[in-house]
Amino acid sequence: MLRHIATHTHTPITRRSAGTLMQLGQSSFPTRSRANSSSSSSTTAAGAAGATGNGVLRLARLPVPDLHQTLQRYLTSIEPFLLEDEVRGGPSFESAYAIRQKWAEEFENGLGRICQDRLLALDRASPNNWLDDNIWLKKAYLEWRAPVIVHSNWWLSFKNDENVPREVLLGRAHGQEIDGIGLSYWQVRRASSLVHRVLDFKAQLERQEVYPDSTKTGIWFRTTTAKIFNVSRIPKPNCDALTTPPPPTEPAARTLLVSVHDWLYAIEVIDEQLNIIPMRELERRLLGVVKDVARRIHEGQAAVPVSVLTTDHRDRWTENLHHLLSLSPRNHETFRAINESIFGLSLDHYTYTLPSEVPHLSSEVPPPDSPEEIDAHLHNLRSARSSRPGHNRWYDKPLTFIVESNTRAGALGEHAPVDALVPSIVAEYAVVEGVDHGMFSGALGSVQPSLVGWRRLDWVTDEKVEKECRDAEERAREIVLDSDDSVLWFEEYGADWIKQIAKLSPDAYIQMAMQLAWYRTRGDFTATYETTLTRLFRNGRTETIRTYSRDSRAFVLAMSDPSISTQTQFNLLNRAILTHTGLTRAAATGKGIDRHLLGLECMIQPGEVKHPLLSDVFFQRSHQWKLSTSGLSAGHQFRGTGYGASEYDGYGINYLAGPDIIKFGIESKHSSPLTSTQSFKAAIHTALTDMKSICLQNLKAHL
Repeated sequence: MLRHIATHTHTPITRRSAGTLMQLGQSSFPTRSRANSSSSSSTTAAGAAGATGNGVLRLARLPVPDLHQTLQRYLTSIEPFLLEDEVRGGPSFESAYAIRQKWAEEFENGLGRICQDRLLALDRASPNNWLDDNIWLKKAYLEWRAPVIVHSNWWLSFKNDENVPREVLLGRAHGQEIDGIGLSYWQVRRASSLVHRVLDFKAQLERQEVYPDSTKTGIWFRTTTAKIFNVSRIPKPNCDALTTPPPPTEPAARTLLVSVHDWLYAIEVIDEQLNIIPMRELERRLLGVVKDVARRIHEGQAAVPVSVLTTDHRDRWTENLHHLLSLSPRNHETFRAINESIFGLSLDHYTYTLPSEVPHLSSEVPPPDSPEEIDAHLHNLRSARSSRPGHNRWYDKPLTFIVESNTRAGALGEHAPVDALVPSIVAEYAVVEGVDHGMFSGALGSVQPSLVGWRRLDWVTDEKVEKECRDAEERAREIVLDSDDSVLWFEEYGADWIKQIAKLSPDAYIQMAMQLAWYRTRGDFTATYETTLTRLFRNGRTETIRTYSRDSRAFVLAMSDPSISTQTQFNLLNRAILTHTGLTRAAATGKGIDRHLLGLECMIQPGEVKHPLLSDVFFQRSHQWKLSTSGLSAGHQFRGTGYGASEYDGYGINYLAGPDIIKFGIESKHSSPLTSTQSFKAAIHTALTDMKSICLQNLKAHL
């Protein structure tokens, strides 16, 4: 019944950067009508938001949408599917639509009304809202059994630090390696700087020095950001769980989880007085960990890569964790320390390059910011080296920073606790300032490692665990090798040209380009998912924008018909963008349909007959998201992003719409004969070029 949710478990990286979030925080809350007169929670936003009687600012409750309005919006959303079916030999649009309209009326007056009343009762019993308290987290994430690697995790490449010498970025800085184990002094220094910046942002947020609770954005952002830190996803039978953050006074709550050569360590980064340790001391402690790893390697030790188990099928990982914890109390302590740590840091002992058919070229690092170099970085962030996938990361942590030996850095995240917008804002703060040598205690290579402030997080293992690690790695390798992941930097124009010259919405414009690219590569249309935030509401998370509409279809078809004038093509583009903007506004203000339809389905009790409306092939097709898309920010601090496609024969696409450049991260499956990331990159490029042409011709015609 809920397959359409499971296939979109990652809920793609949501839009808005840190800069635009503050602007959004000044916007007023929309008013809304009651979903049902008996619903105490469905008051107007004006009444539920703003200052309370004691002056405390609060956010509105997410409403249970009006049943009739949702069904009417749903019928509108399937119109392009019915039109396309008619063209391809199916029933006439009028007859097909009449059937669905009749089903919608029957559902509204029967089972739908019963389910709506149950949702309203659930809402009244929920502390925050009916969706996020009860349904979304489980159905979209925790009940999903597939591996999180590629399928659910997101990954994000940071811009390179301008203070790092080019020779270091190219992997040619001799004398920088630490004790012959692949790690470098520059790597440790940049990692120390990034981690300290994250901790500083977290502290400022807690002190309400950024995004204060006196703003609506501040309330939403602070509450949401708290879900990143000191938590982890843990495998459970049938449905996973999220750990509960420990009190800040707990020792584990003040530590950073560090992975080096598959060994895990906990570094105290906040002292007993809850102050962040100085950056110079953080570097000393990281060096202490690296030196300890070097000693172990030189003694002939090798870590059992237990972290690889986190990449496995969730039920298999559940069984293996149960066995692992049964071996020793020490394993319970290690697992607890991992879960309660603030966030993760992986220090990779290499700089990853894409596999080459020419062996002697495989170790050459391409020029920084070249397409090959960025793709290699994204692949390593996503899954580590393809020869040893899943190593040196704990995939169940909501946020892990990964720094390679040449200082190349990025992030990996587990999607369940928060959407990647939130950690991306934290990452922006971390990256915007580079390494400041004045914050450290000496020149590179001269700093003395600390012998205190860190500890090993070792496992007691047996032959079964070791075998399961090998088997899990093989299964991860199959997933990784099938992942066709690449970045496109479209540099001909960006959001400024779209807004200022074309006078169109950049986000909707980019969405139309992807619609056009899909049609040109596939010859048909597909349901398209775009994420929008429901940040206007207490504990709000996301809603779906259904990009594929009757108007987007008309625009795409016009672009494929040489007999249609460019003026008509532009008019249809403008109309499709206006429609998309309206859908975006509705979704952001609690009037989207997909979360509501999910809630209604969840209210059907065992033994109740599922209505034909919900069993209809077009109901299923309308949320089979073969195009799974999301915008993030202007991307000034990021080089590329990624997440996995929702459908085997589809694409997962995240984009960064900068003023003068649009960056796309695109993922599909090599094994699908219907997809090709390289072909889709080319199709997007051509679509954006063609769309600019019709906009310019329209401008010329009106001069």
